[in-house]
Amino acid sequence: MLGIDIVKIERIKEAVKKDSFVNRIFSEEEISYALSKGKPEESFAGMFCAKEAVSKVLGTGMTDGVFFNNIIILHDDKGAPYVKLCGTAEETFKKLSLRKINISISHTDEISTAIAIGEKND
Repeated sequence: MLGIDIVKIERIKEAVKKDSFVNRIFSEEEISYALSKGKPEESFAGMFCAKEAVSKVLGTGMTDGVFFNNIIILHDDKGAPYVKLCGTAEETFKKLSLRKINISISHTDEISTAIAIGEKND
């Protein structure tokens, strides 16, 4: 299962000026991570794309009760992103018999993109 998304960083840069957008889309961990970076808009855009890509792996998009706050994008000690699911996203993950969702995030100065690949249980 595969999901991909792309977004203009400028669009997210404008959106994150609104606390209502940030708090609806991102967890406290995600917000802290982005704000620790030199260009937080790039991190916010990358995580936004990753959430959309993961929702496509789940086959729901941001519908069927799966919301942005059910998909959390975290980073390991080396900075590699990984997915934490909760609520309806986690339930859907289990129903699909997935064992893992791998993600990769990339960006230029203008565009951010992410890809997610769901691995099935054998």
